Amino acid sequence: MQLNNDFSRTVVLDSTTLEWQPSPLPGVERRMLERDGGEVARATSIVRYAPGARFTAHTHELGEEIIVLEGEFADEYGVYPAGTYIKNPPGSSHAPYTRPGCVLFVKLRHMQPDDLQRVVVNTQTAEWRQGLVDGLTVLPLAEYKGEHTALVRWQPGTLFQAHKHWGGEEIFVLDGVFEDEHGRYPAGTWLRSPHMSQHTPFSQEGCTIYVKVGHLPE
Repeated sequence: MQLNNDFSRTVVLDSTTLEWQPSPLPGVERRMLERDGGEVARATSIVRYAPGARFTAHTHELGEEIIVLEGEFADEYGVYPAGTYIKNPPGSSHAPYTRPGCVLFVKLRHMQPDDLQRVVVNTQTAEWRQGLVDGLTVLPLAEYKGEHTALVRWQPGTLFQAHKHWGGEEIFVLDGVFEDEHGRYPAGTWLRSPHMSQHTPFSQEGCTIYVKVGHLPE
């Protein structure tokens, strides 16, 4: 399956309007944002686990990245409440499950093969840093060889300068409304902008966004 796999094009999707698609395992559904491949695929999705759902043990050959959006996610290594960021590196394996149910933002098979650090961050309790402009705070999550992943919190009325994205930019709006000169993006919006794209972002209402840069082909 190929879906939004042309990295030279800008993609904007409101994930809340997409249909839930069944996965191979009962109780696990997904809203597909991008995909290149079958059940083993480079993919970005919103994944929903019903209460008590389990996924069979599996290995992530090219890594996995997760943000727990709702509920509580778990595996043999820990329990991860809403707001947790998890980076499972290439070659890692686990058998995930949930007791109360959960909704996740998930990226698969997009890491560099030698990016071997596992990361778990509770974004609700971690220390945020001052951003480059007033009204902006940043929580770094992961970085490797020019790739950077972070959460960015915008206070109402915050404006950022015009800039280009070397290696592209990917955004998922967690809450509030993110904006730029091209549009207005409420919570649940996924944006992917290609290498050397440019914009001038701002937020009139305030928002929190997941941001990943430097990971798309030049």
